Amino acid sequence: MQSEDQLWDTSEMFSEAVLDHFRNPRNAGELPGATATVEVSNPVCGDVLKLSARMAEGRIAEARFLCRGCTTSIACASVLTEELRGHTPSEARAVTSESLSEALGGLPPATYHGAQLAADAVTALVEKLSSLGR
Repeated sequence: MQSEDQLWDTSEMFSEAVLDHFRNPRNAGELPGATATVEVSNPVCGDVLKLSARMAEGRIAEARFLCRGCTTSIACASVLTEELRGHTPSEARAVTSESLSEALGGLPPATYHGAQLAADAVTALVEKLSSLGR
């Protein structure tokens, strides 16, 4: 009988960057003292991403995430938190599903929804920060 690892060779499906961010996610967990927290989901696959940010001097000083989802959703959320740090909310708008996919070495079409989920979280976060006057 074959193990699941033998049935699914993830190194063929995902880039090293995706696998690294999935296996060693950056900035995972709750963010005490968050300025804003948003939650987005993909109703088709069921993935859920909770993104929190803490603002300092008009910039995103820290971002963290909690994600229930596939390999790509977790990897995209991890990269997203790294990309957001140090940016103003206006600059954060430049983070797109395409830029996240590129940062991870390109995502296969079947898993691109992870990048879209993270991009949706950025949009929701920027809107929330704007409503708070940040």
